[in-house]
Amino acid sequence: MRILVTGGAGFIGSAVCRHFVRANHEVINVDKLTYAGNLASLKEVENRENYTFVNADIRDYDKILELMQTSEVDGVMHLAAESHVDRSIDGPDIFVDTNVVGTVALLRAATKFRDGLDAKRRDSFRFLHVSTDEVYGDLPFDSGFFTETTPYSPSSPYSASKAASDHFVRAWYHTYGLPIVVTNCSNNYGPYHFPEKLIPLVLLNAMDGAELPIYGRGENVRDWLYVEDHVRALERVITRGTVGETYNIGGNNERTNLSVVEAICDILDRQKPRSDGKSYREQIVFVTDRPGHDRRYAIDATKIRTEINWEPSETFESGLAKTISWYIDNPWWWSPLRDTDARKRRGQKQ
Repeated sequence: MRILVTGGAGFIGSAVCRHFVRANHEVINVDKLTYAGNLASLKEVENRENYTFVNADIRDYDKILELMQTSEVDGVMHLAAESHVDRSIDGPDIFVDTNVVGTVALLRAATKFRDGLDAKRRDSFRFLHVSTDEVYGDLPFDSGFFTETTPYSPSSPYSASKAASDHFVRAWYHTYGLPIVVTNCSNNYGPYHFPEKLIPLVLLNAMDGAELPIYGRGENVRDWLYVEDHVRALERVITRGTVGETYNIGGNNERTNLSVVEAICDILDRQKPRSDGKSYREQIVFVTDRPGHDRRYAIDATKIRTEINWEPSETFESGLAKTISWYIDNPWWWSPLRDTDARKRRGQKQ
């Protein structure tokens, strides 16, 4: 396939690009390169003949349409999004602009492009929209799972913007006949994860000897999905998924935030012990909870497992160990990001 990937310099997007290039698909990566976009994540494939990077904004309808036409793409995998809840609380406007307005511009371009294809290519064209389980709101601590029919109830500006984008994607299917498929995934983790997210933040803070901050008492529960497992699921969905359908993608790995942090500390105790012989758990601190913090996310992935034969390969323990080993071995990737963040924080204090 010849695939246009939006947000391909981000965490999940870069994993998609690496996987599809290795599988000999042709990948056109479109990314605006905001703070979370990092071309270093694509070093492995940057010189491959079947990979092209284009610095562009998904809101630029004319540019995106031209790119689709000149590249003669067979499908779109839409991952470009603002995605950090804390940032959405501090500045929601950009989340609406990118996640909603940008998605609509992309849908318009994809529809115009597909309408110009011959019948055979028009029938095989696919638009895969990658979303989040956060659109469903939250669950009680002791019961329930998100399914594809769970009503939407977003709690943050981020999840509200993703919910809106999901609705627009489905509206384009019903109104304009664009052959879409939607996925809603649980929390991803793995190599190349931006350092402000929970697992890399805790891991790198621990190795720096800094505090390991946990919101509230760390009781909030998330389902964790290893990023490479997610990418394999996306490949199955775009090649085998039913047009117009939604597929929930989960890791079957529910953990409290506190247990995640403790697991990181325990693995580091074995892989990279502190010089004083103490456990990294001693660096844990509890901080004021953020507004609207959802209690629990948990995905029922029965549909994708039964319909297109996907299930995760990694347990949380095996995936976390791989992730920590990667960060220990690859400071060339994360160290510049940490240095940039530190400079910004120092500037804010002046």
